Amino acid sequence: MANRAIDVLLPVFNGASTIVEAIESLRRQTLSDIRIIAIDDGSSDETPRILEELSRADDRIEVIRTPRGGIVDALNAGLARCQAEFVARQDADDISEPSRLALQVAHLRGEPACVAVSGAFKHMDEAGRRLEEIQAFPQPDSADPFWAPSREPYLLHPFLMARRADLLAVGGYRHVFNAEDTDLYWRLLERGTLRNLDVPLGFYRMHGQSISGASAVNGRIMAVSSQLAALSARRRRSGRPDLAFPKEAIADYCRSPTLADIYRLAAAHLDGEERSYLRIAAAGKMLELTAYRPYELDSDDCRFIRAARFEMKTLSADNRRHLNRLYAGATARLLRKRLIAEAIALSPPRLYAPALARLVAAGVLPRGVARHIKDRRALR
Repeated sequence: MANRAIDVLLPVFNGASTIVEAIESLRRQTLSDIRIIAIDDGSSDETPRILEELSRADDRIEVIRTPRGGIVDALNAGLARCQAEFVARQDADDISEPSRLALQVAHLRGEPACVAVSGAFKHMDEAGRRLEEIQAFPQPDSADPFWAPSREPYLLHPFLMARRADLLAVGGYRHVFNAEDTDLYWRLLERGTLRNLDVPLGFYRMHGQSISGASAVNGRIMAVSSQLAALSARRRRSGRPDLAFPKEAIADYCRSPTLADIYRLAAAHLDGEERSYLRIAAAGKMLELTAYRPYELDSDDCRFIRAARFEMKTLSADNRRHLNRLYAGATARLLRKRLIAEAIALSPPRLYAPALARLVAAGVLPRGVARHIKDRRALR
């Protein structure tokens, strides 16, 4: 096959119900000089048969079949086959707008200092119903690995396009569990600028089986791993040896029932200052995630997050104010859901009382319940 302008990496595991629509959206691109590299990560459903039929119908589709190894191994296997100047990403359940790849190539060719680009998007639900509201991410210019939780240089990963030379120069993907995209962006940022386009590039499917939304366990792992990626960036900036991310560590993470356990596993390889940062940054990230993910803090999470507040003294005043808003918001949310024990475990008195007063004033929480909560705190 002759070299194409763009190689599109599309990893898939048991995606028989959505893979055809995803690939068709790539076949319909206004820029047709592409190759679609579909990496079948050990699927046990009809995915292999469907991919074979699609590849026979279009010689731009190349199928790689690998043993089940996870998204990082699948993406690196695909990246090793890439030859094009640009490498794009798409998930097996998302849909690209017809002009997506053309817009991204135009931006990268017009901005030589830019190494990677993504953009805005629209949601669709698990059944494929499309919502027209446009969602956008801020520009990655304000990325800060010293802020807690880190201000990530975020690009929506399923609609990423990057220069192949830069992806190879930074070593491809690493096993930073549930945060492999964030870790990649920190490393790409050392090669040039990143950009989020304002126009929607496609439809991003939201469903209960997404990696970060599947369970609180994935959320806890993401909360720690994403902040390890920031610490890794800090080490590189200071000329220190980078952190290692062995694939085998995921089994230990998954066997760890609490945020505190996962933190202890990760912190074992850090120095004292890094452990302090990871504790407060992972706590803050967990507060952020539960504000919009389909899981909630449990009592163990709350106790860890509250204890992490002692690390705030090392942060700037602005950062402390930001974290206090996250704590207060989580407390109010827990109270609205009548998760009283969790709210009490999470909140120090000076944040607890204002949150309670706001909820009573808004009529969300009856005064009788509020008095009961205050009585419970008085007995502690």
